[in-house]
Amino acid sequence: MSLMEPAVRFLRPQADSSSEAVLREEIAEPHYLGQFIPLHYHHNMLMDANRMANFKAAIEHVVFPGARVLELGGGTGVLSCFAAANASKVWCVEYNPDMVTEARRLLAHNANGHKVEVVHGDAFEYLPPEPVDVVICEMIHVGMLREKQVEVINAFKARYRARFGDRLPVFIPTAAVMAVQPLQQTYDFFGFQAPIMQFQRVGAVHEGSLELAAPQVYSVLDFDDSVSPDIRWTGSFTMEQDGPVNALRFVTKNILAIRAAERDTVDWLNDYLVLPLDAPISLKAGEVLDVSFSYQAGGSLQSLARTLRATVACRAARQVA
Repeated sequence: MSLMEPAVRFLRPQADSSSEAVLREEIAEPHYLGQFIPLHYHHNMLMDANRMANFKAAIEHVVFPGARVLELGGGTGVLSCFAAANASKVWCVEYNPDMVTEARRLLAHNANGHKVEVVHGDAFEYLPPEPVDVVICEMIHVGMLREKQVEVINAFKARYRARFGDRLPVFIPTAAVMAVQPLQQTYDFFGFQAPIMQFQRVGAVHEGSLELAAPQVYSVLDFDDSVSPDIRWTGSFTMEQDGPVNALRFVTKNILAIRAAERDTVDWLNDYLVLPLDAPISLKAGEVLDVSFSYQAGGSLQSLARTLRATVACRAARQVA
């Protein structure tokens, strides 16, 4: 069974017009992403059936009766509550004091809520008072950008080993597979031309997106192993049909749990991220587009944009009449 199954695509191009604007974004993002996003955002996540159903299935599969569970970045506490159905004890760590209050309020409405201890603490620093069997860390943005999941898990592993030894808990998600795909994307909004970043719902019909080549996997992160925050890729796409490439689509497929007996996985795909290229590149079927980029997990969208390169590698031979 391979983690590199289908169901992945995505990526970002567009040169920055102002290095000062990029710097402002990268300085500002840590102040509001992940830790202090608005309360209603967390409420909306409860209404996301794609996210909820798959996380519930993964947690039910991994958390065995009597297990001890830690959730890093608990939000409303819903995933901790799912874990509490089987677990003997759950520690739910949340940095935002408003979310701590909200999680405690919501858990009080649920039968297993009493087994969840909501801890007001920093996921980068907290350790449970005893070893745990499962760690849940849902700090996930497309491409591992913006949110700090990789950094949080790496820091946790170092702290945990120092106190409890080398035997690590099981992680949910257990891995992430990321891919990129060239598109011809429509940017006409009632006659207003606006090449903008877009998020696309998984499973929806995207009539304005024409896929010009198959997606390419550019990174696989296995959280059971050492995970580098440095993500870099160089690859090529052979065009399957004519068209101007004016965007790249990024997809992140999160492997929440591996069901060995069933020989399958419980997966969750983030919304697709579509980012416009600085200028369209006209290509014909059979021609090759080279793409390269590098960024740090947890970095800004612009940090990916600055390093992205898309160039024509091979022009198809013209037919002579």
